Amino acid sequence: MFDLKYNNDGLIPAIVQDHFTGKVLMLAYMNEESLKISIDEGKTCFYSRSRQELWRKGATSGNTQEIVSIKTDCDRDTLLIDVIKNGPACHTGSESCFFNDIKSGDETFSYQGLYEMLVDRKVNKKEGSYTTYLFEKGIDKILKKVGEECTEVIIGAKGGDKEETVFEIADLLYHITVMMIEMGISVDDVTKELAKRHVVDHKVKQEKMQ
Repeated sequence: MFDLKYNNDGLIPAIVQDHFTGKVLMLAYMNEESLKISIDEGKTCFYSRSRQELWRKGATSGNTQEIVSIKTDCDRDTLLIDVIKNGPACHTGSESCFFNDIKSGDETFSYQGLYEMLVDRKVNKKEGSYTTYLFEKGIDKILKKVGEECTEVIIGAKGGDKEETVFEIADLLYHITVMMIEMGISVDDVTKELAKRHVVDHKVKQEKMQ
């Protein structure tokens, strides 16, 4: 089909990327049948090498992927599938399957990377980990820590101590992220809400006058 170059098992790798962000979400494999199903239905369908059967993405989880376009590389042996995702791509609950860093130079940080690392910690609990401790204690403990860190940020800022305030903001951001994951709130949920507001300076918070 389409003069594609399948491997000896009749499969071709398919890189799936987010239509809006361009972020790589996952790598899977297709055969001729799953590719045809994907084209006909407009949603991704892959071939599971471990189960040796077709699997429609989101059939059980509901995290489907609506296809915008399918392209092939210059050698016609790899597919690039542009999708609009309806939920996380990874079975761990992460937005992308690619969240484990392999570094040889300076450490880098991204908020999405933090989020995905904490999602992994919730799924793959590590003994002695503070994050694991919070998830095991549940939402009440997490909210208590969020409240405490909010207070620490206020104290640091009120005292005019920039270094201390930055330190406390980082603590607050970490605990808020744990809370988000516990509640099933994704980074996309928050960014979409911010996008609705267009210009944040025009957002007016209504407060009850005492």
